[in-house]
Amino acid sequence: QGLYSSVVCPGLVMSNMTYGILPVFMWKLLMPIMWLVSGCPGCVCWACTSLCCSSQVWLFKQKPEYLDSLVKYHSCTSGLGRCYVEPRKMDVDEDTAEKFYQKLLELEEQ
Repeated sequence: QGLYSSVVCPGLVMSNMTYGILPVFMWKLLMPIMWLVSGCPGCVCWACTSLCCSSQVWLFKQKPEYLDSLVKYHSCTSGLGRCYVEPRKMDVDEDTAEKFYQKLLELEEQ
């Protein structure tokens, strides 16, 4: 039917929703550490909402038939704040994915 599904990870987006997870003083302690860690390649994006969620925007711009259904697309950022998308293979074998898809089709028919 022309429907496609992909898995994305927006990273840790610092928003008013995120701040409710921990007390404010914990975020003040964690932010310098997160900034240092973000400099390593492949770390998740932790910055503000305008920099993160790049995987969702990138995915929206792709032709779905060219995407790998067994890959999770992660929003990442470099230490200098450059955002990029990194595909990472999910730990799912194709047989399990096919069985899951067939079960979804059965449920749809019901």
